[in-house]
Amino acid sequence: MKTTFNTQTIELNPSGKNYIAVIADKKYLIELIRVNNAQGRMDLRITDMDASVSVRESVTKSAYVSSDMAKRWVTVNGQTRMLTKTSGAKQGVRHDHAGGLIAPMPGQIRSVAVSVGEAVRKGQTLLTMEAMKMEIRIQALKDGVVKSVSVKQGQTVEREQILVEVE
Repeated sequence: MKTTFNTQTIELNPSGKNYIAVIADKKYLIELIRVNNAQGRMDLRITDMDASVSVRESVTKSAYVSSDMAKRWVTVNGQTRMLTKTSGAKQGVRHDHAGGLIAPMPGQIRSVAVSVGEAVRKGQTLLTMEAMKMEIRIQALKDGVVKSVSVKQGQTVEREQILVEVE
């Protein structure tokens, strides 16, 4: 997913439970240390992946995120910036992003039908969620094995949050 932060374009791609950010041709590993959905707070560890392994340093930051469905605001070190999505999937379209099935819109997980290590077939329902009084079935886009299940029944999820990874 590409996002514009002020005038800077940031490409953000999932990498397991973490993310790789590309900013001005430099790569950074973004690790989610702690997430507090009630406060909209994320504690992140940011590591410059372009530095040599022996001198890589990590910085820990807290970010506060809020959204009105159309826009997202991120506050870091007391400065708030609006994020604007510049590319990626259209809202409401289920898709596979690097093997991870993501939430098409904010909602609540109603059931999880698979577990890690389970073999799945293309079209099999992996979980159901409820959003805007609709039941949405998240289905496997290919045959494979469940690598991770990132949600549980009753959990509230945000749009584009990774739900299940199939490899």
